[in-house]
Amino acid sequence: MVELTLDGGPLRTTPTAQAVGEVRAGGPSGGLSRQVRRGSARRVLTRLAIFVGIPAAYVAVAALGHSLGLAGAPAAASDSVPGAGAGLGRHLLWADGENCTPPAILEFPPDLFTRAQRQKGAAVLHGVLACYLFVLFAVVCDDYFVPSIKKLCSNLHMSEDVAGATFMAAATSSPELFINLVGTFVTEGDIGVGAVVGSAVFNILAVPACCGIFAGAAVTLDWWPVTRDCTAYGITVVLLILTLRDGRVEWYEALLLVCVYLLYLLIMCYNTKMSRKAKALWRRARQGKSRPVGERSPLLGSGGGDPAHPHGEDPEEGKQAFADEDDISELSLSAWPKDCGRWERAWWLLTWPISVLLFLTVPDCRQERWKKWYPLTFVSCIVWIALTSYMVAWMITAIGDTLQIPDSVMGLTFLAAGMSVPEAVSSVIVTKQGHGAMGISNSLGSNVFDILLCLGLPWLIKAAFFPVVPSDHGVIINSQGLAYSSISLLSTLVGLYATFVCSRFRLDWRVGVTCLVLYAAYLVLASLIELNVFFVVNLPTCPADI
Repeated sequence: MVELTLDGGPLRTTPTAQAVGEVRAGGPSGGLSRQVRRGSARRVLTRLAIFVGIPAAYVAVAALGHSLGLAGAPAAASDSVPGAGAGLGRHLLWADGENCTPPAILEFPPDLFTRAQRQKGAAVLHGVLACYLFVLFAVVCDDYFVPSIKKLCSNLHMSEDVAGATFMAAATSSPELFINLVGTFVTEGDIGVGAVVGSAVFNILAVPACCGIFAGAAVTLDWWPVTRDCTAYGITVVLLILTLRDGRVEWYEALLLVCVYLLYLLIMCYNTKMSRKAKALWRRARQGKSRPVGERSPLLGSGGGDPAHPHGEDPEEGKQAFADEDDISELSLSAWPKDCGRWERAWWLLTWPISVLLFLTVPDCRQERWKKWYPLTFVSCIVWIALTSYMVAWMITAIGDTLQIPDSVMGLTFLAAGMSVPEAVSSVIVTKQGHGAMGISNSLGSNVFDILLCLGLPWLIKAAFFPVVPSDHGVIINSQGLAYSSISLLSTLVGLYATFVCSRFRLDWRVGVTCLVLYAAYLVLASLIELNVFFVVNLPTCPADI
């Protein structure tokens, strides 16, 4: 059925005439195609269940607590009104409507439904649309974005961990950048900051959890990229804590964040030399003596990659990895699937509008005629991700306004999960292909990009060129709880690295479950802080008749 050929390169499989005949006749190969499509649909639905399930459970509990008066409308800080420290400021401020935060929903286009209509059930439509947009995220990343990233990094001869920490991290974090641009310039609220902080935790815990659970087999990670990216992320979190300590971001603080990211990129350019020296020092520390010169070469291929390809990326391997997906994409778009079950047909019908829309607007670089157009594919995917992120932010903001949940809380939960779908899907895909270092570096590198550039750049532009008061070059952060949430980012980082150390840098389902539990614990703690359960940190949301 399948012939193995070796044309001076990696071993590849090519279908024979018998195999082609079996596909047309619905034989064994046709059954394999059905299994691939069935598995793809189930994987996407399982990811959506994890991405949406945990935040949905929290929102349900928060709404119940709000209706019972356990976590009523947020109050102002204790220094804003007398009596707030005694727990009375929350209800007094909510009653008279003074000294409050304008709702972010007012800065979006008018909704088709009023708040009363949404509270009677119309908000379900917003939730359904948001979930469908999450599916759009998954399809864009799975069918277009990851192939363009692989081709781009292959042509640039980048190592897989550097590619994941730079190009893939920056591209998959475009929703966070766009959302914070909207939050800084349009809504002038905390939804963008909350989304970035929340997605940082999602990336560092939930994304490795998904990689470990859905990878199928244990993946051995190289300790150097993980240690390097964790160190860079730790420094980034410290800078964020110092920036948010007084609830105000000065223009020079934002400039410092942007400059540190440029320094991070410069350091990544010398990653190969740094990796070689770090591993040599580690070997000497373990062996207690100097390494022989002849042992230098194996270091170049260490880390679970192919020694023959030290950059961790083979163009032919990348092409072959997506060969089957090309056939599935063409089949699902051109004709009604006849050789599959009801589940697959329903999934095909659900995603058909998305597939047609992307087919008409994004060149598929996996196809032979478009393989040289991968830069355009890369840019088109970023545009789609940015536009979709705006729609997701709109829907999530409407849901939060309906349930009267603060914007920062919605950013930490639903919006963070929605914005991190590209990182999660991309990381799971490359991890299943054996590039575990790229998947983990993508999640950690995305956090560095999120904090230093997705927050720093909009803050810098706003404070330096578009200040609210001409003489005041600063950006006000409404939620003081975000500072506490930022501090807890360090604990999640320590938890992740400790998990990898205990597992000897092996990514499997045990590590995935551990990270998932840590993520759920963080969500509960951060959300309770934002709801003023422990102490008063937030102003109430201004009442509005919409």
